[in-house]
Amino acid sequence: MEDIDLEQQEPLPVDRDGRVFGSAADQPDGVRRVGCCEKFQRFVSRWMLPEDSRSKYLERANCCPPPIFIILISIAELAVFIYYAVWKPQKQWVTLDEGIWKSPLTYKADKRQEAWRFISYMFVHAGIEHIVGNLVMQLLLGIPLELVHKGFEVGMIYLAGVLAGSLASSIFDPLSALVGASGGVYALIGGYFMNAVVNFREMIPVLGIFRILGIVIFVGTDFGFAFYRRFITDEDGLKVSFVAHFGGIAAGMTIGYVFFSDYNKKLIKDPRFWLCIVGYVLFFVFAVCFNIFLSPAA
Repeated sequence: MEDIDLEQQEPLPVDRDGRVFGSAADQPDGVRRVGCCEKFQRFVSRWMLPEDSRSKYLERANCCPPPIFIILISIAELAVFIYYAVWKPQKQWVTLDEGIWKSPLTYKADKRQEAWRFISYMFVHAGIEHIVGNLVMQLLLGIPLELVHKGFEVGMIYLAGVLAGSLASSIFDPLSALVGASGGVYALIGGYFMNAVVNFREMIPVLGIFRILGIVIFVGTDFGFAFYRRFITDEDGLKVSFVAHFGGIAAGMTIGYVFFSDYNKKLIKDPRFWLCIVGYVLFFVFAVCFNIFLSPAA
C-alpha cells in the first residue's frame, strides 16, 4: 500500500473557523460556481428588495413559474395594436386613427355605461411611441417585480391602476376618451418608486439614484406625449385624457407600496393594507355615483 503524501493533496476548502465544507452548496461564493439563474436572482433581489428581505427571497427563488401575467398582458396589448395598425394604419405616430376611436375597447364618455371599457381601454394604444413606451417600462419593471412578488400581487396592482385611471379620468376629465395601459404601468412605477425611496439606503444607493432619475425621465417624457395628445392634437375634435396617469400612480403609491413593502409578510395583519382597501373602495363608490348622477357627459 502506497504512502500518501499529504502535502501533495488538493487542500479542502474551509471556513474561517477551520471547518471543512462538505459540498459545493456549502462552499462560499468565491469557491463554488454560481449559475446564471442564481446570478440573475441575486441581481433582482438587490434591485427589488431591501437588504433584510433578500436572504429569504434567495432561499426560495426560482425562475419557475416564469412571470406569466406581465408577459401575457404585454402580448395581448401588442396583438391588439398590430390588429388595428394592419386593419386601419394610423396616419401619424402620435395621433388616434378612426379605427381605434371606434373600437369597442376604447373608453369614451358617451359609452361609459358599457362597463368593460373602464378596463379594456388598456389594450388600445394611440401610436408607436405609446405602445413601445408602455411595453418597455412594464416589461423592464414588471418582470422583476413578478419574480419577487408573484403574478397575483403584480396583477392586482396593475389592474387596480388601470381601473383607478379610468375612474379618475371619468371624474376630472369626463368628456375625454381614454386609451393605453398607462394606468397599470404607473401603478407599478408608483409602488416601486415608493419602496425605493423609503428603502433608499438599502437598495444600492448609487444605482438607486439612477433608478429614480430613470423613472423621473420616463414619467416626464410620457407626460409630455400625454399632454400633446390632450391639448395640441385635434383629430376630428377628439381628445385623449391624461388623467389616468395620475390615477394609476396614486394607486401604485398606496396599494402598490403596501404590497411591495410587505414582502414575506401577511398583508391582512398590516393596518396600511386595510386603510388602502377602504380608501380604494370609497373612491370606487364615489366614482360610480358621480358617473350615474353628476357627470356632465351625455
